[in-house]
Amino acid sequence: MNKQDLIEAVLANKEAGIESKAAAARAIDAVLDGIAAGIKKDGNVQLIGFGTFTVKSRAARTGRNPQTGATIKIKASKTVGFKAGAALKETAAKNKPAKK
Repeated sequence: MNKQDLIEAVLANKEAGIESKAAAARAIDAVLDGIAAGIKKDGNVQLIGFGTFTVKSRAARTGRNPQTGATIKIKASKTVGFKAGAALKETAAKNKPAKK
């Protein structure tokens, strides 16, 4: 599922009361912006039943340039991690694996 598919799913959900694709897109953008703002402000966003987004630190390390094989230094950085909540894990457990 990509963002357009998600917009269609929100539009198809009659309980949401959203009548147009543009309104569904604005709602999804608002949720994503809210998650990003929460991560920036507090370092985490917890959505009960869905999961928790947290800022994680990566230590500096050495790596290898795949083209030349030369050793390079990779700076320390921060990234966003996600830990699924119980309800999302249960939904995923019921899902059939995709065929390759």
